Amino acid sequence: MKIYMFPNLDKANCYEYTRDAAKILSENGAEVYLSEAYSQTFSELGYISFADEDDFIPECDMIIAVGGDGTILKCSKKAAVHNKPILGINCGRLGFMASLEHSQLSLLEKLLKGEYLLSKRMMLDVKVSSDGEDTRYTALNDVIVAKSDDCKIADFSVSKNDKLISSLRADGVILSTATGATAYSMSAGGPIIEPDMECIEFTQICAHSLFARTMILSAESNVTVQCSTAQGCHVWVNVDGTNVMKLSDGDKVYVSRSRYYVYIIDIAGGSFFASINKKLMQPLKGTEEDNL
Repeated sequence: MKIYMFPNLDKANCYEYTRDAAKILSENGAEVYLSEAYSQTFSELGYISFADEDDFIPECDMIIAVGGDGTILKCSKKAAVHNKPILGINCGRLGFMASLEHSQLSLLEKLLKGEYLLSKRMMLDVKVSSDGEDTRYTALNDVIVAKSDDCKIADFSVSKNDKLISSLRADGVILSTATGATAYSMSAGGPIIEPDMECIEFTQICAHSLFARTMILSAESNVTVQCSTAQGCHVWVNVDGTNVMKLSDGDKVYVSRSRYYVYIIDIAGGSFFASINKKLMQPLKGTEEDNL
């Protein structure tokens, strides 16, 4: 079995977690590969090989992301395009997708025996139309269209299948998958959704209204967001935590179900609701780290 690892070395303890996980995998017969960019960092470990990710991912059996949910987000598109499942090893605080902790690394033996479950996660196709040009992205968590710091407030219209469903003045809007429901959308007042459900969640950010409520739309919805700002103001499009484009008045963002899916590996056997109770109902670990 060939396994490609994505470590986020900006995370505390990530080097040790990657080293220990790779050793266990190698001892159980797996071939472990990292990007050639890490060849100096892990050069002393004889059980790790190095390969270009674009060349090797199509050939590997699965991907292991070591860091947090943000690390999974960064490699999710390549995993989806090549239909490779992802296992997350958590170095962050929450880690709803990256559910394996360092104390559970011995469970990696199950990975090589095929003793695990797969959770199929819907993704979003994002098309941004600005200045007559279209740019496309893919999101696993969410798409956020929100005002920049040079705007006091902005107006947004949200349509489903070309029919207006909301016209609002707000800081922005969030369109998320069920996987992304426990991210920004939840912090903005949205509900928690079982992550393998297929839907599009529409949540308003600080809407100037007494009756702003989240809407759950069908997975077949084609959602359009159009912004209206004062002259000189802008709106940002953020895809899975990264600002990808600045919009001007009248630009549009189109969001629909992607043809790609991400498959998340669970070998620890913990339910989603147990994770919610453990990670949201109790103090977070390592508060000096960020959530991802």
